[in-house]
Amino acid sequence: MGAFGLFVIVLIAVILLSRWINILQEYERAVTFFLGRVSQQARGPGLVFIFWPMERMVRVSTRTIAFEVQPQDVITHDNVSVRVNAVVYYRVVDPIKAIISVESYPYATNQLAQTTLRSVLGQADLDELLSERDKLNARLQEIIDAHTDPWGIKVAMVEVKQVDLPQEMQRAMARQAEAEREKRAKIIHAEGELEASAKLGEAAVVIARNPVTLQLRYLQTLTEISAEKNSTILFPVPIEMFRTFMGKDS
Repeated sequence: MGAFGLFVIVLIAVILLSRWINILQEYERAVTFFLGRVSQQARGPGLVFIFWPMERMVRVSTRTIAFEVQPQDVITHDNVSVRVNAVVYYRVVDPIKAIISVESYPYATNQLAQTTLRSVLGQADLDELLSERDKLNARLQEIIDAHTDPWGIKVAMVEVKQVDLPQEMQRAMARQAEAEREKRAKIIHAEGELEASAKLGEAAVVIARNPVTLQLRYLQTLTEISAEKNSTILFPVPIEMFRTFMGKDS
């Protein structure tokens, strides 16, 4: 055997060893097929021997995967057109099912998330979509997880990321919010007037029992006016002073 033959043998041995010896990371599992039949359980992590070419291996990551659902045009239950996107977090819990039950589990999970997003949000009103997002997220997660369970996929969380409203709806909501603020301001003002009138009524009762308090209040008002350096001062004149003249005219 010459040097060339030895080189060929070494080359074949290196190729076979590179095929037979595989190192899997802690987050990886190997689904192996021997003559086309899947193994009973996934192998790894660590050193995994594959008897190539009769045995074949497919690597599967068990880490949590996050992907963004493409923006979907949704018509809500109250006939408002919105554009919504979301983020889905999932991981593979059964590598064998993930490989043999569906052709491409990342693509299938993405498509299922898109259709479920349109279906669930289409049954909700706009107010529910904006104010009760946590409940909708939980519902989306439950539905997607139930459909991906036969694939060996666990959906951990679904979050509605952004809701884009039409310009007309944004202006209408702004006018509604402004009207609500004006309504609250008028109610607060009316409540203040009611409380003030009640206090004035109590003050009138006190002044009626002690007329001198009116003179004291008048002097206090003059003090406050003089502190502001005003040039004009109004002196109140009791109406009783004019009753004599009014009687003569009548």
